[in-house]
This record gives sequence, structure tokens and C-alpha cells, in this order.
Amino acid sequence: MNEIHVDVLIIGAGPSGCVAASYLHNQGKQLKVVEKSTFPRFVIGESLLPRCMDHFDEVGLLDVLKDFGFEKKHGARFLSGDIVCDFDFSKKHTEGWDWTWQVPRADFDNVLATELVNRGVDITFNHEVLDVVFDEDGSSKTSIKDENGELYIVHAKHIIDSSGYGRVLPRILGLDKPSSIPEHSSIFAHVKDLKRPEGVEGTMITFDVLDKDTWFWVIPFSNGDTSIGFVGLTEYLDSFEGDTTERMQQLLKTSDYYYKRFEGLDFKFNPINIKNFSKSVTQLYGKGYALTGNSAEFLDPVFSSGVTFATESALKAAKLITNELNGETVDWEEEYTGYIMKGVRVFATYVKEWYTGNLQTLFFHRPENPDIKKQICAVLAGYVWDETNPFVKKHDRLVKNLAHVINMNKAEKANQ
Repeated sequence: MNEIHVDVLIIGAGPSGCVAASYLHNQGKQLKVVEKSTFPRFVIGESLLPRCMDHFDEVGLLDVLKDFGFEKKHGARFLSGDIVCDFDFSKKHTEGWDWTWQVPRADFDNVLATELVNRGVDITFNHEVLDVVFDEDGSSKTSIKDENGELYIVHAKHIIDSSGYGRVLPRILGLDKPSSIPEHSSIFAHVKDLKRPEGVEGTMITFDVLDKDTWFWVIPFSNGDTSIGFVGLTEYLDSFEGDTTERMQQLLKTSDYYYKRFEGLDFKFNPINIKNFSKSVTQLYGKGYALTGNSAEFLDPVFSSGVTFATESALKAAKLITNELNGETVDWEEEYTGYIMKGVRVFATYVKEWYTGNLQTLFFHRPENPDIKKQICAVLAGYVWDETNPFVKKHDRLVKNLAHVINMNKAEKANQ
């Protein structure tokens, strides 16, 4: 049986795995990336946040992404009836990128992986991790099946699990635990956007809020396609009858703003239904491994945090592993779990308060408060580690308390 020896084995070649691989390759480390799929392949998570631009820039992947011509995302729009809440990333509390992209992930992920292969990074596709055995010192022996069904072994000093929804190490090591995020499901598809309006309206990412628990996303791409999808309570989405195509057609009628634009258009694939998608784990690292991206924590997609957490955690893990390989001591609990979970907790608060209705109260209250809007905008841009922002530092109290004040004032006015 063939055996390979590397410094780092990376499981998964999505944005998380590619950012980690690019950093480690730039540091001269020996690595191997194994990917279960064959690229290009479809995956959800198509709306990025400005924060992840810092990561692509730092590891040298920004220019190849710019060259592709993905649709630029300058903010995000939320609709509730006739009220529009429009966040502009150039008007945010935290310094940082003012734009990012809306991307078909099949193209986006393929651009990243192809660039790394061209640089000499060892990435193999259609290879599946079957088992991992760790020694006491953290070194590991991973059994992998290649595209021909042949087995081989990878010996590694460290493993980065960037397997996303595959959640390889959580599954093998029994690290999964229930998420604290409410149980919601999603149904989504792509369409050729034949009725797309001209100008900004046609390119703008929008969340059409249908009720407290249900919303509709519209993510236009530069190739003329648009991603559309509904998120709601599992029981609600299951109440629509028929196959996923029939259910999606019925759901489209619930969006007064968008129904005419998408009425009668064919879906480019049968709509996909994902149930109870939020995930969590008992730990983010162990002796010899780190979990990144969706293989660690996956939150509700309402604020598009998936790729940003994937690349943030990948870059952090790659840096800490590099430090260890260079003989430095790393406090993984503080420097990795402590750091990553600060950001996760902030976004988790916003997701939970979205579904309590408190955050929606802040979004759609009129008149708007410009300072509060800038602070919330920085969170939505992914800058959730900036504790100069009150809506980061006091995330667990501020949204709830401010919504309470707004609701109290409304009640007083109603009683006058």
C-alpha cells in the first residue's frame, strides 16, 4: 500500500481548505489536500462578506478571483412589506473592505483550487477519507480511497479538516452536537434570470422577509443566473405539497416583490431541500487536528457568514500549525477556540435575535439611526471581532434591549 508523509493533511478543497493550503504552501510546508468531489461541483453558500477579502488577499488568492469577473456585492438589502433596509458596506463602523462578491460556488471554488494546483500544491479530487488514527503526539495515519478504489495512507503531523458539510473528523471522532440555533430548513435553486431589471436593481442581493420565521433570498450572478431560495421553519416548508419543483413554484407566489420576475422561469436543476442545517461540535481542535468552516460550526445562512468563518478559521489554523511546526508553543484553547468562538457567538446572537423578531425590529424601525446602522453594518460585513463596535462587544444585550425600547415606545404611542 502506498504511503505518503507530509507536514499537513487538509481534508476538503473548498475556500477553507484552499486558504489554509495557500498559506502553508507559501510558508514552504509539505502538504496534501484531498477532496471527495470532482470540481467544478455545486455547493451552496454563494454570498460572501467583505471580511473574507482580507483572507484571500493575505494568502495571495485575490488577484485570480478578481480576474474571473464575479458579481460585486456592495451591501445587502432587506425588504419587509413596503419598508426597505439597505446596508451599504462603505458606510460601516469598522475599517475594512467595502465590497465582496456574489458567486456561483462551482466556479468560485474551482478557480481557487485550479490556482493552487498551478502553483504546485498537491490536490487530489474524488479521494475519500475512510479513517484516521491519531498517535499520542498528534501525528496521524489517514486511510484514503482514490478514484480507482485503491487505498493509500497519509502520515501527517497535523490535519486541518475543511470538509464542510462532509464533517469528516466530527463524524469519525464523534464530535457532533446539536446546534442552539432554531431548526429551520431551506429550499433553493438557480434560474436563468431572463427578466432581470437593468442597473443596480438587477444585481442587488436581497432578502425578502415574508414573516418573522420565513425569508426569500435573491442572489444575482454575473453570468446571468440568479440563486433563489426560501428559509423557514421546517414544518412550514414541509406544508407545501408535491416535489421540490412544485413546492418552489408555490413558495414563489408568497413573494409579492419578486414573483413576477421569476414566474414561469425554469429551474436549472431540481430545487434542493436541506433540513435543520445548523450544526455544532463539542470542540474545534484536538491533539494534531483543527476543524475549520462548516466542519466546525455552521450557522443559519441569513447573514451569509459561512464562507467568512470558513476562511477566517482556516487562516488562523494554518498560522498556528505553522508556528508549531517551527517549534513554537501554541495555546490552541485561547488562540484558536477562544478567538473563533468570539465571532461565532456574535453571529449566533444575530441569527437568534433575527428569529425572535428583535433584530428585524431594529432593521425596519423608522426613522433609522445612522450610527446604529453603521455599527450593525460592520457586523453584517463580517467584522465580528472588532470590540470597538458596541454591537459586537455587547451583542448579547444590545440588540434585545434596543428592540425592547423601540417596542415600548410604539406601545406608548399607540395608547396615547
